Amino acid sequence: MLLRRLQRGERLGLPHSRPMPGIGPRCHELRIRDESRNWRILYRLDEDAIVVVGVYQKTTRATPGNVIRICQDRLKNYDT
Repeated sequence: MLLRRLQRGERLGLPHSRPMPGIGPRCHELRIRDESRNWRILYRLDEDAIVVVGVYQKTTRATPGNVIRICQDRLKNYDT
């Protein structure tokens, strides 16, 4: 549902989405809660696309460093 709202051009803020400048410009984190888990979708808003660079189960307060590095690498590969 939240990705669909982004596709329609809606800008989401807290509590649904927050900026993630540590990954890169225009990068954000969607916060998803299901019955028993918290999930995060890391994405970048491009002019013509929503680029999903990572999805992980939230188990700690901070975003794990390896998740940030993987997302940065994926964006580098995507942009080349």
